[in-house]
This record gives sequence, structure tokens and C-alpha cells, in this order.
Amino acid sequence: MLVNCVVYQEGKKLADIQQSEIHDYLAKPGCFVWVALRDTTDAELEEMRHEFDLHELSVEDARSGHQRPKIEEYGSEVFAVLHMVELKGEELHVGEVDIFTGPNYVLSVRNRTEQSFLGVRARCEREPELLRHGSGYVLYALMDSVVDRYFPVLDAIETELEAIEDRIFANTSPRANIEALYYVKQKIATLKHATGSLMDSVGKLYGGRVPMVCHGLGEYFRDVYDHLVRLNQSLDSLRDTVSTALQVNLALITISETEVTKRLAAWAALLAVPTFIASLYGMNFANIPELKWEYGYFMALALMAGFDLYLWYRFRKSGWL
Repeated sequence: MLVNCVVYQEGKKLADIQQSEIHDYLAKPGCFVWVALRDTTDAELEEMRHEFDLHELSVEDARSGHQRPKIEEYGSEVFAVLHMVELKGEELHVGEVDIFTGPNYVLSVRNRTEQSFLGVRARCEREPELLRHGSGYVLYALMDSVVDRYFPVLDAIETELEAIEDRIFANTSPRANIEALYYVKQKIATLKHATGSLMDSVGKLYGGRVPMVCHGLGEYFRDVYDHLVRLNQSLDSLRDTVSTALQVNLALITISETEVTKRLAAWAALLAVPTFIASLYGMNFANIPELKWEYGYFMALALMAGFDLYLWYRFRKSGWL
């Protein structure tokens, strides 16, 4: 679905145009066309391939979708794949945006995502001096917008992890805590997949031999790279924190099981003394222990109670009960 189609000249918006007019403006010097599509069909992609003379491999990647984040160069064309990670309740939803950038055009294709780039277009139009750089600046603005949207997701994951850490020491269900930690670990892996490989690709846009459309924008793409570095460092730290929290949770489970074992052992000892005395003398005789002693039965009960009270005191003092 065509979202909008706009032509720019010398850093300023020239006009909103129809798809049929794209070819005319591509031939004009100093102009570039910015086309935004959403949830495209194969037919629409094929039309754009002919319109902008896109490389067939980049179009094939956009058509099949579910690509890893990357930036590839095909002659004068730069093809970028970025993941759009969105929070929907407690779930992470991953969409994709494919950006085709040439000397006189930018084609952005959004799939499986609700977030738009209307704010990016407005930002570019407010900065005509930067927009004079042409399609390369639009590529930067789109990438910067996608990367900046990762930070609220990262903050939400950090908040969720902190809440789980508080529950670990609040005597809540250990199984529920472990399940929640693995759920957070899965979210970290999802965000890491979106940022990790992209960081290496962005480095090619400001260092060494950069693509023609990115000339003069090195500091801007380096800023995107710095944001990705910060994201990846935070994600690595979160992943270590999750591993530590899992170990702490398992250690607390072990300690809890040890406490239960100690209590069972203490109660077993308390029961063992009267059982031993009762089994030694038997309780079905008259005048026990020493068969003819009148107070033997009461003496046996007193021994049982005395030994148990003494053991209970010692176990209580040592923290086993």
C-alpha cells in the first residue's frame, strides 16, 4: 500500500506526486523522490523495481521478508534491512523495514509494524540545510528513528528484570521466578538480534570507503553507531544480570531445600528417642522398665519427654527448628 510519495529539491519539499509521475522527477537534476510503502504486495515491489531500477537481489530480500538486519551495497544503491521492535503489552512484536536508497530516490517499505515514519518526514522537512544532502540524509533519519525506538524497549526490559529481582528475595514461587527470567532472557535475545548485526553494518557508512549517497554524513552515521554500541553494551549487561539472577534463584532453592532437610532431620531425632525407649522396654508390660518397679512406666515417659525437650532446645538454638 502506498503511504505517500513526495519529491524534494535543494532540501525543500517540492510536491506530493502520484506514482505515475515518479519517473519524470527522477530525470530532473537536484531532485530526489521519497516513496513510503506499507505491507507491500509482490506486484507493488515489482513496479518499484522497474521504476527505480532496483537490484533484483535486494527486491528479493524485501519480498521474502524475515531478513537479518543488514546494510548492503549494489552499485549506487544502498539496501538496508532493520527490525522494528515494538512493545505490545508485555510482548515484543518484531516488524521489518526495508530501505532502498539511491542518488535520487529513497524507498521505505514497512512490513508487520504499526509504527510509521511521519515524524521522520516532518523532521527532515524542518531541516532543509541537512536535507540538501539528499537521499543519504533521509537514510540516516530513518535509521536513527528506528534505533532510537529500541531504547524504550530496553528500559521496559530493565524495569521488568528489576521487578523479578525484588520477587526473588520476597519468598515468591521459585519456579515462577525462573520462568519470568527466561522470558526476559528471550526478550533480550530478540533485541540483541536487532542491534548486534546492524552495528557492524552501520560502521561501513562512515569509515573507509563509504557509499556515494552517504558522502558528507559520516558524523551522523557515527552517531547512530554510538547509539547501537550503547544498546549492545546495555543488553550484554542485562544478559549477565539475568544469568546471575538465575544462579541466585537456584542457590536460594538449594538453601530452602537444605533448611527443609535440617528440619526433617531434627524432627526425626525427636521421634527417635521415644521410639528407641518404647521399643527397648515395650509398653505392654505392667510395672516397667525393670519389670517389678512400680514407677517404671512413669519413669520411661519422663525419660522420653526429658530427652526430647533437651534435643528440641539444642536444635532450636542451632537454627534447625
